Amino acid sequence: MKTAVIGLGAIGALVAGYLKSKGVPVVAVGRPEQKKAIEKDGLIIEGARGRFLVYLDVKLRLEEKVDLAIIAVKTQDIRDAIDRSREFLSGPAILSTQNGVRADKLLELMLGPENIVSSIVMFGGTYTPFNKVVHNFEGNWLIGRPQGANDAKVKEVVEFLKIAFNTIEVENISAMKWTKVFVNFSNTLPALVGKSMQETYGNLEMCKLSLRLLKEGFGVVDKLGISLSNMPDFDIEKLKGLTRMPLDEAAPIYSGIMRNLSKEPLYGSILQSIRRGRASEIDFINGEIANQARLNNIEAKLNTRVTELVHHVEATKKFLTFAEVSEDMEKNARSAQLTREDFF
Repeated sequence: MKTAVIGLGAIGALVAGYLKSKGVPVVAVGRPEQKKAIEKDGLIIEGARGRFLVYLDVKLRLEEKVDLAIIAVKTQDIRDAIDRSREFLSGPAILSTQNGVRADKLLELMLGPENIVSSIVMFGGTYTPFNKVVHNFEGNWLIGRPQGANDAKVKEVVEFLKIAFNTIEVENISAMKWTKVFVNFSNTLPALVGKSMQETYGNLEMCKLSLRLLKEGFGVVDKLGISLSNMPDFDIEKLKGLTRMPLDEAAPIYSGIMRNLSKEPLYGSILQSIRRGRASEIDFINGEIANQARLNNIEAKLNTRVTELVHHVEATKKFLTFAEVSEDMEKNARSAQLTREDFF
């Protein structure tokens, strides 16, 4: 299948690079600075599968017909990306890769539902502008129809991508995408302090805060009747179970999990965007919980405040200290009538 990869951040670069290395005809669509760097020095990929160099012909927009278009930009960038390449996006299968739960609906509105296939990326990468990406860890690539039962188009995409990835066809992917929202909560606190996952969650106070954010988020979706579905190799009930434990017991367990995700320093997608001076996807992670709570008159003060803090860091380009984050969130916890013992 001739494949377009639209967006050359961490995930898009890994996908384009690995497919090209397997002999797949790949059309890479990126920004001018990415085009210049990759065409001059190649795309450098290192990490989980070793280190290698791959050369890509990078376009600023899709200029030819393809069989599969993988949309690897952030949700907030989908509209512009589709508009630039719309002429050649009416025919191919369209595969979404975004975190959050809004991308599939947006793609359906822009391109129609017939060709939209949804996916959840469970492998991780760190992007270094403008032509290097570290593949931090392997993981499944879950693929299914966002609406209705899977069909031949889904199966074709799954089988094709197996050339380079561990792809799995799943039903009920929309419920799994809500589960992935909670997986991505771990990106938020490292973005506030400007540190890796390992450094951030080596601090037990940050672990306790992350667990509080998760617990509040689980409460919101429960009140809204939103179903969370297990993903292959990820049991959401285990994460929920951690939030039910006393924080002093749960925090060291959570810390161990997060610090061992990758041998290389792992920088979440939100922090990577902030470092590049681009808008992050916080509104589709903790901000999604805050928004749903606001629309339905449910209290979610912690997730609302952490979303505000990320936007503050985006605007000021100044990271906070662990103490500043703890103090700000403790103050917010008190406004939500929680005691320090409940919070920490």
